[in-house]
Amino acid sequence: MLAELLNSGYGNKEDLNCAEKILYGANEVYKLGLDKEALKMAAGFGGGMGIEDKCGAVTAAIMVLGRLFVNERAHESTKVKDLTIELIDRYREEMGDIDCKPLKEMHRTEEVKCKYVIIKAAEILDSIVERENVIK
Repeated sequence: MLAELLNSGYGNKEDLNCAEKILYGANEVYKLGLDKEALKMAAGFGGGMGIEDKCGAVTAAIMVLGRLFVNERAHESTKVKDLTIELIDRYREEMGDIDCKPLKEMHRTEEVKCKYVIIKAAEILDSIVERENVIK
């Protein structure tokens, strides 16, 4: 689903950052119904919020969980917190961190940029979405 789309080069031509690739791609494959204005919310999360802090791919994946598992407010959702924790824990376990700077040091190359960092977030998100059976 999302990982396959991103692995095929989705967002490269458009020069999307890591967070944008996750949110824009998820909007397509999960049919989130987000318009262009809503998609802009991911812009500032790329590059670890521009300061190499929390990975933009991870933060965008959390945005997707919010869209899929919250009706109006987070406090009314019975799943979003647990699924967010699962996503973060799995990502940290598989990639070694959730912060942009160490992720770049471990996984980024000039040739592929942060492709593997982004795809891993997509793979974990895909597995959660598939298991929870929320996509029609």
